[in-house]
Amino acid sequence: MLPECQLFGTLGCHLCEVAEALLMPFVEHGLLVELVDIGDDEAQVEIYGLRIPVLRRCDTGAELNWPFEADQVVAFLR
Repeated sequence: MLPECQLFGTLGCHLCEVAEALLMPFVEHGLLVELVDIGDDEAQVEIYGLRIPVLRRCDTGAELNWPFEADQVVAFLR
């Protein structure tokens, strides 16, 4: 069973779009990813603004900072 995740980013972020595309094969195999736009939350901008996109596991709170590749996502989800 794959963990639920959040992808922190914002509209107009090219790297966020690249990360979304990289995650699509995982989503097609059952990974649930909530896209979180940090632009509406000052606290999230403070935390994630310089690191987006960031993939976060909902179960453990572990975070995978950009840049990441598919093999790193596989290891992160284990």
